[in-house]
Amino acid sequence: MPDRLPDFHVKPDPQDPRLSTPVTGRDQNGNEVEIRVVNERALTLYLNAQEIVTMMTIGDRPDLLAVGYLLNQNMLKADDRITGIDHDEDLDVVVVRTERETNYEEKLKKKVRTSGCAQGTVFGDVMERFDEIALDPEARLRTSWLYALTKKINTQPSLYLEAGAIHGCVLCQEDRAVAYMEDVGRHNAVDKIAGWMWLNGISPADKTFYTTGRLTSEMVIKTAMMGIPILVSRSGFTAWGVELARRVGLTLIGRARGQRFVVLSGAERLIYDMEASEADGEDARHRRKGARNAEDAA
Repeated sequence: MPDRLPDFHVKPDPQDPRLSTPVTGRDQNGNEVEIRVVNERALTLYLNAQEIVTMMTIGDRPDLLAVGYLLNQNMLKADDRITGIDHDEDLDVVVVRTERETNYEEKLKKKVRTSGCAQGTVFGDVMERFDEIALDPEARLRTSWLYALTKKINTQPSLYLEAGAIHGCVLCQEDRAVAYMEDVGRHNAVDKIAGWMWLNGISPADKTFYTTGRLTSEMVIKTAMMGIPILVSRSGFTAWGVELARRVGLTLIGRARGQRFVVLSGAERLIYDMEASEADGEDARHRRKGARNAEDAA
């Protein structure tokens, strides 16, 4: 029996002064206003002595981002032993050290630019591993859990609600939102969750992954590579994202807002135990704010 994880075991801290900056401007009526805008900084990742990539990020949880990125790019193996993770905040560098010697010079030449914001990238051999993925066919998602999750996530205090221009990703178990990560790029938020799962030995088999961003090929690839069988978004789909989800047997649910959703792949995992009309949706204020900030982050 998988461990039962608590609600928001990891959650955003919208009041962290390192993550956003107050900026003064004027509104549509010429009145002076002050809003918070998300900070963005470069973080260069090294694997042992080799420079891998420079990422644009809000700067929190660099250890999780680094490990998750390397896992999702197939540069860290399941049986690798990490001997150290060093972050130099002044130099904006994070170094992941492993017991195994690594050299990815050839791999780094084969890059594919994805549709993810902030210039997401996957490497050529990732798709070779994608076709070998086996997702748990017994995983299930009750509609009552889905309605509870969308309300919980969309009303949780976050930079997404506070400032916009940012993406959120949430690891869920049944009706509980377990780990909520944010970043300027949806791929970074995914990688932080991948890093957290790997470093804490969290099983993916009974989990659902929620994102505020579009259901693109990159989101499908990363979710499947993490071994998570169900992917949900309040946003829409791309055709290649749907095609890849069907190819690997991933349950793909989009446009999940209030009491509505659409499933385009893996509908057999859904259990319709609650009518949409019975669900307790988020209030109008959060729906408007979420819709506005989704447009900012797109």
